[in-house]
Amino acid sequence: MKNKYEVVVIGGGIIGCSIAYYLAKSQIEVALFEGGQIGMKTTKAAAGMLGAHSESDGDFSLFFPFARSSQLEYNRLKDELYELSGVDIGYRTGGILKLAYTEEDKLNLDLLLKQPTVKWVNHEKVKLMEPGISNDVLGGAYIADDVNVIPTKTCEAFAKSAQVLGASIFENSNVYGIEKNGSNYIVKSAKGNVEAKYIVVATGVYSNNLLQNLGITEKLSPVKGESIIVHHEKPLLQHTLFHDKSYIVPRNNRKLVIGATMIQDDWSDSISLQSVESLIKKAKVLLPSSANWKIDSFTTGLRPTTFDGHPFIGRLPEEERIFIACGHFRNGILLAPATGKMIRDLILNKEVKQEWIDAFRIDRRQTVMV
Repeated sequence: MKNKYEVVVIGGGIIGCSIAYYLAKSQIEVALFEGGQIGMKTTKAAAGMLGAHSESDGDFSLFFPFARSSQLEYNRLKDELYELSGVDIGYRTGGILKLAYTEEDKLNLDLLLKQPTVKWVNHEKVKLMEPGISNDVLGGAYIADDVNVIPTKTCEAFAKSAQVLGASIFENSNVYGIEKNGSNYIVKSAKGNVEAKYIVVATGVYSNNLLQNLGITEKLSPVKGESIIVHHEKPLLQHTLFHDKSYIVPRNNRKLVIGATMIQDDWSDSISLQSVESLIKKAKVLLPSSANWKIDSFTTGLRPTTFDGHPFIGRLPEEERIFIACGHFRNGILLAPATGKMIRDLILNKEVKQEWIDAFRIDRRQTVMV
């Protein structure tokens, strides 16, 4: 291991690996430190939906443009990452059916249906698209562009591609401190200390200790998500089914993800029988035949959330060369490319939209309170 890098990225989930990739692609000497294995924490438990539309929750003025830019970036990345790394990210088309079972459900889709790439499909059309859907469905918003990827493969592809481009990646290398050293910084890790001109903290919900070390009072809170993985030899769904924050996601590896719970402030990585029962109940509402599926495995992950639900992406207020990229909540996979590009551009002093800088800055709570 060298003792000096231009940029050190701390955190080897999909956000950190995306940042390392975009930096390496720009020929910046970068090292990434991960306390465990690449992509094996929150990233591993994600469903992989690129739901720029379905996850916007009516925020089409700020969140959506950022998320949409990231979603569209995957159209190029799926081939670029494969060429560099040989890893197929499992990019699956088909889109999302955001279903309505009541008139209230339909009313809640009103803002979404105003988007030009989203259309309403009635009961008959939904049944043609997915014959197994419950007969109780009124219809749904069909979002062809909200595709999905396999999160662990995507993270692996970012990491390996970054390495091909010159990045150094150190697993099982927990970072426990950052110190100022003249105009640079010393990163203290389990594998030794290294010096860096720039630091990027991308450790998700596990960022609190480092943030405190840097004098930041903002904290990230976990929202535990539990899911069931089902394996089936025959294709069961052509589209992702989504209703009331619950979903069934078909992947290219013949597995389906049934998810997900949202348990506030739970730091455990276990899954409860109550959660399994609730997921199965929701799955049967969406697709009655799911009662006969065979369970392959379970996953749990701690979604990192901020005080207002938007991520922290940007410079520290008092340290121009320390950057934060964490708190992506349910949308880490979706927002990874846009986050990686934004951090790269900030480091290179390239133009970044001011509304994104303002929206994602770590001290925005104080700005709102003024």
